[in-house]
Amino acid sequence: MKEIEFNLDENPFINFFSARYAISARVKVEKLWNWCHENDKSFFIMSLGCLMNAVNSVPELKRRIIDGKTIEYDYLEGVSPIMDGDKDIYKEMRVKVPQEFSDIIEWHDYVKDLSASILKGENNGFFLEMEKRDLTNIANFSCIPWIDFDTLTNCIVDGMAIQPLITWGKVNEEYEMSVAITVSHIFVNGRELGYFYENLQKEFDSII
Repeated sequence: MKEIEFNLDENPFINFFSARYAISARVKVEKLWNWCHENDKSFFIMSLGCLMNAVNSVPELKRRIIDGKTIEYDYLEGVSPIMDGDKDIYKEMRVKVPQEFSDIIEWHDYVKDLSASILKGENNGFFLEMEKRDLTNIANFSCIPWIDFDTLTNCIVDGMAIQPLITWGKVNEEYEMSVAITVSHIFVNGRELGYFYENLQKEFDSII
């Protein structure tokens, strides 16, 4: 990570009770959806890869305030809840970025094995108190595959929290999928959200 020049004192949102806000939009996922079903790959995992790449493509989404200074992480890893087939085991995993692997298939298999080892109890998974999550290079990703939602809100632990929260939903009959992102207005404006969704659509169109 690196410290960057950013005048926090003059930021219009720094003294708000909460600078958090969210937006939802749909992306087209037909190409990746069909590929996953034809090649016996997890659409959940491949979607996570697209979302992680899109988040890391926007510098403003990688910024934090630590000890009164603005820092920008080189990259954000992903933290995601996972559950077993019976839905009675619920844990979290922390996932490395796809760029650390030779290709997206190797990364897919790494995430699949990591998830399985956590659910089997062979790996303790990830745990960090919510109020401390701004202090490490992560973004939170959560899938709600049962609902084709239009909008979504998130619980707010701290009104000045910065960490992005990304949620994606069920794929509808038109192969569209809602993606919601919660961010801090201290660093992220509409333009940056536009870049995120534009780059996300490119990821779904070209990750394989």
